[in-house]
Amino acid sequence: MSTQSPAPLLLDPQVVEGVLARIAGRIGARHVLRAGDDVASYLMEERGLFHGTTPAVLRPGSAEEVAFVVGECAAAGLPFVPQGGNTGLVGGQMPFGSLLISLSRLDRIRDLDATDLTVTVETGVTLARVQEAARAQGCLFPLSIAAEGSCQIGGNLSTNAGGTAVLRYGNTRELTLGLEVVLPDGRLWNGLSRLRKDNTGYDLKDLFIGAEGTLGIITAAVLRLFPEPRQRATALVGVESPHAALALFRRLRSVAGDALTGFEFLPHFGMEMVLRHMPGTMRPLQGDHAYYALAELTSTRQDDDLSAMVLAVLSDAFEAAEVEDAVIAASEAQAAALWRLRENLSDAQKYEGGSIKHDVSVPVSKVADFVVEAARRCEAHMSGVRVCAFGHMGDGNVHFNLSQPVDMDKAAFIATWEDFNRIVHDLVASLGGSFSAEHGIGLLKKEELAHYKDKVALDLMAAVKRAFDPKGLANPGKVLMGR
Repeated sequence: MSTQSPAPLLLDPQVVEGVLARIAGRIGARHVLRAGDDVASYLMEERGLFHGTTPAVLRPGSAEEVAFVVGECAAAGLPFVPQGGNTGLVGGQMPFGSLLISLSRLDRIRDLDATDLTVTVETGVTLARVQEAARAQGCLFPLSIAAEGSCQIGGNLSTNAGGTAVLRYGNTRELTLGLEVVLPDGRLWNGLSRLRKDNTGYDLKDLFIGAEGTLGIITAAVLRLFPEPRQRATALVGVESPHAALALFRRLRSVAGDALTGFEFLPHFGMEMVLRHMPGTMRPLQGDHAYYALAELTSTRQDDDLSAMVLAVLSDAFEAAEVEDAVIAASEAQAAALWRLRENLSDAQKYEGGSIKHDVSVPVSKVADFVVEAARRCEAHMSGVRVCAFGHMGDGNVHFNLSQPVDMDKAAFIATWEDFNRIVHDLVASLGGSFSAEHGIGLLKKEELAHYKDKVALDLMAAVKRAFDPKGLANPGKVLMGR
């Protein structure tokens, strides 16, 4: 794995100028950005690992304009990279010499039907706006991630985003009924179906979800909505180990069933980072605990007493010595304060120096074993490394992050990323897990994909890529090695 930006592609300047002139004539010259200050924000990814380059940032304002832009690129043989809110964590949205197509102007909510429980949105709409539009109609769009105020639906679709409610509602793939996509040759496919049942051949939409723009550019989507919950119970629990947290999860799930919407966990080190670095956060429990579990139950029924259900489960867990302390939120404000402790963890870690991050998944039954063993192996490999393992215990997704030793140089620590990949990812593979749970492959992890993915699967993926994009113009150099 390399965190170095690749050498930029060399494009014929005359060809580029001709294409940009034609595109400017269609979408407007003000939407063809070339000056350094105008394009700078598009060329730095979230963690600062990659710095992109591009001849121009193109900002089409409709699906038809996206199709025109891509068609011009295809005719001239120019590679292009789509970009949404630029919140991706694996470099998939970064251009390295390619033209950059920003989808931020595709920001309309085209339709919301509370009977069908669907919302049709363009891919430049932020996740938070979709959530707000659903709430205004008494509905719920359950996808929730820390970057929801700035991330766009197109990016969520392109990486098959997960988040905190996967346990009950599934990943973005399960929340999507239909898509509109511009293919790499410039054709516009209208697959904006609102149907729950449509058994008419291959389900094309699933090829584009999670493809990170390598098969085409998603311009709109039909998303599933749900009735808005009428009740919510949120609890933060102090436990002595990941195994105790897993035991509590099993107890809650057996009693609450699908009312258990989310079950997160974070370590003492993570909690202390948030309290130390993030303004407005408060210590939720009096004592310190090795780990914390954050559980949320929701229901659309008014006659359910979720708080009583949580309290009964916690009482049993206390008797079994699986729980050390707990607090149940008494208001929406208190529940939001508890969630901030979890959602601010990634930002808080930035203040502790260099961070090597692993977004992995293992079977839920193996989460606790993985966290303990991976921490042991990493600490044995480097004295003083600080393990921050947290995430979505209920669906098996662990963000196994490593903060640099206090006195170590940041660059020297980041240079050991590949060594830690082998330690962590080999263990994940031995447990039947995946080295990429919800962040995607992009540029950062394509060597890991080549190393761990089944070879037949890689051949099939390459065949799909060739079928959709024979010229290799769509987001080149991402996901697959050599493509």
